[in-house]
Amino acid sequence: MANLKSLSKQTAPKSVMPERIIQFGEGNFLRAFVDWIIWNMDAKTNFNGSVVVVQPIERGMVDWLNGQDCLYHVNLQGRLNGEAVNSLERIDVISRALNPYSQNWAFMSLAEQPEIRFVISNTTEAGIAFDDTCKFTDAPASSYPGKLVQLLYRRFKTFNGDPTKGLIIMPCELIFLNGHHLKDCIEKYIELWKADLGADYAAFKEWFEKYNYVCATLVDRIVPGFPRKEIADIQQKIGYKDNLVVQAEIFHLWVIEKPTNMSIEQLREEFPAEKAGLHVLIAESEAPYHERKVTLLNGPHTVLSPVAYLSGVDIVRDACNHEVIGKYIHKVQFEELMQTLNLPMEELQQFGADVLERFNNPYVDHQVTSIMLNSFPKFQTRDLPGLKVYLERKGELPKGLVLGLAAIITYYKGGKRADGAEIVPNDAQEIMDLLKNLWATGDTRKVAEGVLAAKDLIWGEHGDLNQIPGLTDMVVSFLDSIQQKGMLETVKTIL
Repeated sequence: MANLKSLSKQTAPKSVMPERIIQFGEGNFLRAFVDWIIWNMDAKTNFNGSVVVVQPIERGMVDWLNGQDCLYHVNLQGRLNGEAVNSLERIDVISRALNPYSQNWAFMSLAEQPEIRFVISNTTEAGIAFDDTCKFTDAPASSYPGKLVQLLYRRFKTFNGDPTKGLIIMPCELIFLNGHHLKDCIEKYIELWKADLGADYAAFKEWFEKYNYVCATLVDRIVPGFPRKEIADIQQKIGYKDNLVVQAEIFHLWVIEKPTNMSIEQLREEFPAEKAGLHVLIAESEAPYHERKVTLLNGPHTVLSPVAYLSGVDIVRDACNHEVIGKYIHKVQFEELMQTLNLPMEELQQFGADVLERFNNPYVDHQVTSIMLNSFPKFQTRDLPGLKVYLERKGELPKGLVLGLAAIITYYKGGKRADGAEIVPNDAQEIMDLLKNLWATGDTRKVAEGVLAAKDLIWGEHGDLNQIPGLTDMVVSFLDSIQQKGMLETVKTIL
């Protein structure tokens, strides 16, 4: 480790900009996604804003961040327009990092800074929760929405309910309609603390409703985090001892649903990420994009994994580049699942192509077995809705998806692969027991009918899938073919 400088504003340039964003969360995802996006906006537009990080729980990383003056590098890896990319960029948009448990005064003072306009968070899925044991007088409240209400009230008081001093709140937690849940929690705290708010209760409630803007968002970027294996090489390359390097894929997408009380144009104006050429969409609703992601990213993953694995292919990238499995993935993605969505076809094809580039990442060895954990529930949420819509729209079953289901059923039989590798399925014990008992009959029709009838265990509101015309027969014929000819030969029959 010769001649490495420690990373700080003494040894590296750091821009100074007005603090415009409060960010709850200091983890890898926010630093490689949101802070990278803001860094790009500062460089390419007149946004001119920095981020104050607030640690959402008592123990966190703010001391590490402050120890490097909040400077760190992002290492982006993947394919972009067919080319392999492996870049390193120094991010300097975080001005400082606070622990509200030991610096509550500094945390609450953020409410008094006139330039603050945005609140962004990623406090894990459990972070957006209402806890009725939180008190208004806690310093700070233990929950994230509780802290936010304390901050909002301080701001309301400081600026006498000024309509221009409300905040634009953009949660990034991985919950569908995260903003709707967060707004609901905020409203519950305002009710819970009604007595503490006293005479201000009605005016504060109205100010929050009218002049604060809570957006639901969808975030998409795979962030492996700290690059343990390559850190020595990376530090040599950058010439700094950076202990907060964060690695991420090059693909990024942020869909921000406009709040009910603000127009798309105004939000684009205030948060000019699209102007910076970033893949940030400000939309009427995040729902179709959520559906697109589940269908075109998670959907193909769920069926390609058992099909690839039973064909002797272990890595997602190798499956994409396989002469037979690659065609199978393309068929499921473009000819089947894509036909079931309601966004413009051009947009869907672009997203589908991006997904295949992501699957084909030269820097990530994504094991198909890691995707196959709980395959049945995944098929139920990610692929079954598409199967039904496809049948409705085209009048026939999508063979690729049905073959994927037959591959999952075969995988759950256990035993050995053609190359002798042990097949070890992993799911809820009741599902494993059901499959074991069905396969013990030695009758593929009984297996197919038994799995498709398991509405309480697997299919939920979809009911008994034996009722779907032609499905049972097609699953049986694929199961027979896999037993007789093997997986790969069976795949060839549908291409």
